[in-house]
Amino acid sequence: MTPRLTSAMLVSALVRRVDAAGGSAMVLAKGDATSGAILLLLLQRGADPRFVERGIGPDGLPALLPSGPGDLADESGALAYWRRRRARDADLWVVELDIAGAERFAAETMNLC
Repeated sequence: MTPRLTSAMLVSALVRRVDAAGGSAMVLAKGDATSGAILLLLLQRGADPRFVERGIGPDGLPALLPSGPGDLADESGALAYWRRRRARDADLWVVELDIAGAERFAAETMNLC
């Protein structure tokens, strides 16, 4: 088995990296520190909400996968989605990133690219 960083370490690194690059990152819900799933709410200048999460891609390698409804018009729909997910999985981390290239930042930080 390949050693992996904990979910808490990955989230912390991601938040610090985004903040250092002039973006905004906020932990909306803390999950299991060791192995909780990580759901990312990606925004660009507070608009265009979309979700991705760490998972296994079609090639069998770790990747960021699209998640959630594809037609989110505003933040209220995004809030409702992640709260439903969190109600079913108390170990889930939910992190909001508001920065240009948020998906790239996440993939680089989590070593998924």
